[in-house]
Amino acid sequence: MGVAKKLSKLLHESKELTFDDSTKIVLFSDCHRGDNSRSDNFAKNKNLYLAALKYYLENNYTYIEIGDGDELWEVKSLRKIIDNHQDVFKLLSEFYANNRLYMLFGNHDIIKKEKHIKDEFLQTIYDNEEKKYVPLFPHIKIYEGLILRYKKTNDTILVTHGHQGDFLNDAFWRVTCFLVRYVWKPLELIGIRNPMSTATNGNKQKTVEKKLISWTIKNQQMLIAGHTHRAVFPKVGNHLYFNDGCCTHLRYITCIEIENGFISLVKWDVKVSENRSLHVDREIIAGPIKLRDFFDSKSKLKIKRSKK
Repeated sequence: MGVAKKLSKLLHESKELTFDDSTKIVLFSDCHRGDNSRSDNFAKNKNLYLAALKYYLENNYTYIEIGDGDELWEVKSLRKIIDNHQDVFKLLSEFYANNRLYMLFGNHDIIKKEKHIKDEFLQTIYDNEEKKYVPLFPHIKIYEGLILRYKKTNDTILVTHGHQGDFLNDAFWRVTCFLVRYVWKPLELIGIRNPMSTATNGNKQKTVEKKLISWTIKNQQMLIAGHTHRAVFPKVGNHLYFNDGCCTHLRYITCIEIENGFISLVKWDVKVSENRSLHVDREIIAGPIKLRDFFDSKSKLKIKRSKK
């Protein structure tokens, strides 16, 4: 099944969440939480991510993770990831306990959709302070897609990881997983990049983005994805494909916020204060722009495409 058919299928079958101008939503993807070893690409930005999580938890945001939250191609055991990042998972469990967390799977953590994985690893977490297991994400559902319906206009946003536009990372993910785990992981430790990775291969990024952009124009449908690790925030009237970036850049992480009916692309990094102390900074790098402006541009996108 091609990318267009898969996305259209998700659009008609995914769980729907309604939101209004009082709703606050933050979307992260591609955290690639690992085992805290040298190959853990999340570890270097863990403190930035923790600071962001605390901000969004305290300010009543709903957290949506758009896939590849956990690096389950390089790391065999989800338990090992959870044990090495207990502080992260405890914060995420607070979102979940307040009905403010939704998780989607990507290609690197696709096995989280399996019932036995959820039952074995995601129900409880061992609390080192209390010396016992406590609830983590009891009865959690892991989705491939979500539909966000904006009450004010009745328009929708499809949220999905985006690997559906990447053949090797979708239909042949098991083969690619094997190669990453046993070939490219050791090679990356000595500085050799994986040419199959969409995150580091510019041509693959463009190919995936082109397919996703084309689908948004054809279907007049807003889409928020991850997968490529490249943040995208279009100008109104260009297309309706957004990408929240990732949490594995060298010195920063990015995400998308929806608040008061506006959408923004946000960067979290470390900055130097006037007194030379370091602090974690939240910076809006694109937007905020009204969602309604993007929804109103849908018919214009169709006109532009028909002129080609």
